[in-house]
Amino acid sequence: MELHLTADHEFTLTQVSQARVLMVGAGGIGCELLKNIAMIGFGEVHIVDLDTIDLSNLNRQFLFRHEHIGKSKALVAKEAAQVFNPNVKIVAHHANIKDAQFHVEWFKSFKLVFNALDNLEARRHVNRMCLAADVPLIESGTTGFNGQVQVIKKGVTACYDCTTKEAPKTFPVCTIRSTPSQPIHCIVWGKSYLLNEIFGTSEDQATLDSGVDEDNATEIAELKKEAEALRMIRESVGTEQFPQMLFDKVFNTDINRLRSMKDMWKSREPPKPLDYKELTVKAAQALASKDEILKDGQRIWSLEENLAVFIDSLERLSKRMLKLIAECAEGARKPTITFDKDDEDTLDFVAASANIRSHIFGIEAKSRFDIKQMAGNIIPAIATTNAIVAGLSVLESFKVLRGDYDKAKEVFLTPFAPQRLLGTDRSRPPNPDCPVCGAYNTSVQVDLSRATLNDLVEDFVKLQLGYGEKEFAVNSDAGLLYDPDETDNLGKSLGDLGIKENGFVTIVDEDDEDPFINVVINIQEAKLADKPIKGLEVDRVPAIPHKPKKALPVESNGVNGKRAVDGEASAKDLKKRRRTDDDVISPAVKKSKGENDDIVVIDDDAGTGAIEILDD
Repeated sequence: MELHLTADHEFTLTQVSQARVLMVGAGGIGCELLKNIAMIGFGEVHIVDLDTIDLSNLNRQFLFRHEHIGKSKALVAKEAAQVFNPNVKIVAHHANIKDAQFHVEWFKSFKLVFNALDNLEARRHVNRMCLAADVPLIESGTTGFNGQVQVIKKGVTACYDCTTKEAPKTFPVCTIRSTPSQPIHCIVWGKSYLLNEIFGTSEDQATLDSGVDEDNATEIAELKKEAEALRMIRESVGTEQFPQMLFDKVFNTDINRLRSMKDMWKSREPPKPLDYKELTVKAAQALASKDEILKDGQRIWSLEENLAVFIDSLERLSKRMLKLIAECAEGARKPTITFDKDDEDTLDFVAASANIRSHIFGIEAKSRFDIKQMAGNIIPAIATTNAIVAGLSVLESFKVLRGDYDKAKEVFLTPFAPQRLLGTDRSRPPNPDCPVCGAYNTSVQVDLSRATLNDLVEDFVKLQLGYGEKEFAVNSDAGLLYDPDETDNLGKSLGDLGIKENGFVTIVDEDDEDPFINVVINIQEAKLADKPIKGLEVDRVPAIPHKPKKALPVESNGVNGKRAVDGEASAKDLKKRRRTDDDVISPAVKKSKGENDDIVVIDDDAGTGAIEILDD
């Protein structure tokens, strides 16, 4: 049968062959998607994935074989897909999409981005980067038999964060630290507390603010002592004594302290401390065969095997940390290592630590495979669902390449719905109150070795962005950095405040009269000879849109609408800088001095199913 192509079809194929596209994720959806992209003939394809191939991947990620176990998903996927079409240029990156090398300018080099990710935090990051780069994104995801595809274009369609995502899970801080009763409690302790204290960012006093409750304040005071002791231990990273020092602290000393609180154990079995030297003797065989243990991540390890993995992972993480410190520029902020479900070193450490703690408290242990799911918030996938969603993503990409956003659809795969297998809907318009796509995006060049928050506020926000004498707040992912009442950070370097290359800072206009919409600034590191901060568009004030005015409700006590009830504040009497949910892009919320907050955020992945820790 002879195939006849219309002019529209020929134009689309031309666009495809010339397109340079990015695919983030080479897992379940990614394997199917890369096969489609290669066979259709996209000009150049870049793949980014940090993960390595696991035995459990082979039942649905068909580009991989048994001999590929332990190898990079991105690199193996490239080699496998290249066979389908040798004419397509495929570039693989075995890396984290959040790494500094994948900056906004890099995203701008692509015609289109495909998301094929399995966790919400990474999806949100790619969504934000594509908005900042003004590059269309095709977002896709699956949960069991259900799936969805969404086209995201800045200013045209809704973005990934235009709708509220699942609320984070919450646990009391003292349950995590003192009275765990479930495996997830121990996993959160290993991931959000212990790993951070040794290789990440240690908690400060503000993070552990306990309010006025006397019992809780006493417990928090003890936790601060623990944190101080751990900070001393982290100074021994890389030494021969380091594993035992850490083990003795968290699995013996701290446990004995908890046992001394007799009232806590009246109705439950007290924890049983472990002795490092005794356990090391028992674990001699496991220590000698740690490589074999690590290969079997789907089996629940014994206590001795967990000790072997604990020691081995600490050695690996210590070497990484010492290398990072050696490569760190003088005066720069100390490097950190954070948890990633695809980072074997951090995963092994969290798995072993959590299981040892579970043993101490009489809680069932979990396999590393199970812990990876629980700690990484992995959404399960099915091969058929992945294949359908990948095909739908490519079909929507044709509309994007032609610029036919009015024809783009949100597609939902719901096999158990009574109506039909595939449901479609018009792409939703952007949510004007969305804190991500409803913001104005810009960039700034920053010499992170010299720049302070005051440089950013005075030289860029006030002068170049045109805020002048306006009142405004500066937020990062870590929380509030500055507003007229919070000026303590102005003299600190941006690096010390946790701002990194390719990070984002949000400016919130707090003026009541005609305020700007939120401004999101992408930080681009540069070595500058003159001032430590330089806007990309010199001497040009950008046209930042203003927030749409909302009609104020009529103040009335029910009598002809003439006046408010006596003693009731009118709109003008409200605190001038009161903020609403759409004012803050960061999940972190301003904490006023002396404020008695109920929530202590230990590990906030902003709706990824990660953990908020509640004070009880």
